Amino acid sequence: MRFIIDAQLPAALAKFLAQKGFDIIHTDDLPNKEFTSDNEIREISVREKRIVITKDSDFLDSFYVKAVPPKLLLVSTGNIKNKALISLFDSNIQKIVELFADFSFVELSNSEIIGHE
Repeated sequence: MRFIIDAQLPAALAKFLAQKGFDIIHTDDLPNKEFTSDNEIREISVREKRIVITKDSDFLDSFYVKAVPPKLLLVSTGNIKNKALISLFDSNIQKIVELFADFSFVELSNSEIIGHE
């Protein structure tokens, strides 16, 4: 599974997911780093068939209106310490992968994972 992680999520999450065997790009890996535009992230997601991982609801709007990005993982935890975020992903990554087999939009909160139509 291939992901691109938006700037408001930590590079530590990218490192964690890479260690789990996923193909990861974090905006810090891109030339404009944290200043990479949402449109550029969308273009990369389409071109490289990557799932966007973000906290930014702007991606949700473009997902529903334009179907771009084609797949979206929205992290709706609010402010959370990096260690807690990585623990949340560690506990739920298998379920996230399973949900993307059936859904294009998955939401991860502090208490649940939801696959949306």
